[in-house]
Amino acid sequence: MARKMLVDEEMNQTNQEEAYYDFDLFVIGAGSGGVRAARFSANYGAKVGICELPFHPISSEVIGGVGGTCVIRGCVPKKILVYGAAFGSELEDARNYGWELNEKLDFNWKKLLHKKTDEIIRLNGIYKRLLSNAGVKLFEGEGKIVGPNEVEVTQLDGTKLSYSAKHILIATGSRAHRPPIPGQGLGITSDEALSLEDLPKHAVVFGGGYIAVEFASIWRGLGANVDLFFRKELPLRGFDDEMRAVVARNLEGRGINLHPQTNLTELIKTDNGIKVTTDHGEELIADVVLFATGRLPNSKRLNLEAVGVELDNTGAVKVFC
Repeated sequence: MARKMLVDEEMNQTNQEEAYYDFDLFVIGAGSGGVRAARFSANYGAKVGICELPFHPISSEVIGGVGGTCVIRGCVPKKILVYGAAFGSELEDARNYGWELNEKLDFNWKKLLHKKTDEIIRLNGIYKRLLSNAGVKLFEGEGKIVGPNEVEVTQLDGTKLSYSAKHILIATGSRAHRPPIPGQGLGITSDEALSLEDLPKHAVVFGGGYIAVEFASIWRGLGANVDLFFRKELPLRGFDDEMRAVVARNLEGRGINLHPQTNLTELIKTDNGIKVTTDHGEELIADVVLFATGRLPNSKRLNLEAVGVELDNTGAVKVFC
């Protein structure tokens, strides 16, 4: 009997402690990972809150949107542009198979951009409904941690809300990185590349990863002249070497100018466009310079150090096993 009373007392104390929290789980960041974690936790009975920055196609420290990078300014919109760019060569090839086409094929960049924007707005709404249907409480605003079990959300009007949570999940993702070279502000990242007002006539892409390769292919497929600069001998470092060589040949076959083992050293604004200088002494003029040189964690404004969360030199949360 004494043991049962002790157990009951411990359970009551545990229940009282758990009842103290406003949420079982609070998620900061409503990208693909944060939304899924919130939904599944709620489906298992947890009381879940989630916060996300206001929606905009181009991200910053204070702008984001439910759906995150993949949905709003990553995989989804980029693939729409990839599909759009693929039709040009297909239509040209169709002439050889009996299709009678006008001599000049016209392409409307703004129409493709409008289609892309409509789709990400649609998906943003779907992600919000998924959270609502799962019973997750969504807050639009900037979240940060102010205590071991406390988060603060600054809403769009500046109002600050504080909530306690048994568990806090950081799911703020990452943001495109700009290399520290003179004139870096003249370049753009993949965010801006998905929302350009005008299709460039001549684009320079700096980077050798899949983002660089895809944007180079998109712009070339839509008729732009493209120069692709990267630091290694072949693009797509970390992939199979034979495949990398095939990709390089295909890029050149499409008319993309490859510049392996080359770094950009400076960008200068001129009357004719952006002058690009390399470490080999090359100079060329471009309408657009895209930096596709990696991404950095979105952790700067989360106040993590104040609650003892350790970060590495890139801003990523250290995970100890």
